[in-house]
Amino acid sequence: MSGAFIISVIDDDESFRIAIVGLLGTLGYEAHGYASAIEFISSGGGGSCDCIITDFEMPGMSGLDLIRLLNAGGSTVPVIMITGCSEPSLEAKAVADGAFCLLTKPFEANALIGRLEGALKI
Repeated sequence: MSGAFIISVIDDDESFRIAIVGLLGTLGYEAHGYASAIEFISSGGGGSCDCIITDFEMPGMSGLDLIRLLNAGGSTVPVIMITGCSEPSLEAKAVADGAFCLLTKPFEANALIGRLEGALKI
């Protein structure tokens, strides 16, 4: 079933982004990586994916700014946010702005997969 879904991974950490895209590929998802929110938007990726996995804090446009922009455009694509910060208020802020959830790095692959399946309702 996962092969029917397209996942966009947005993270300025190249090695992390490549690892997540690779993991999703081995699970049968079609995954595309973007180095920034601006690159993602410029590619038109927002209208052609089933879920977005994005870093919370990135240069240029943050993950929160991206969610706000997508929501303003009427997007209903679920967004999973990830962060390296362990500040407790970040999850509440992310969810209040429309994120499906927030995962704090480091996290187990199974945690991401579980959240992804929840976001996709599979």
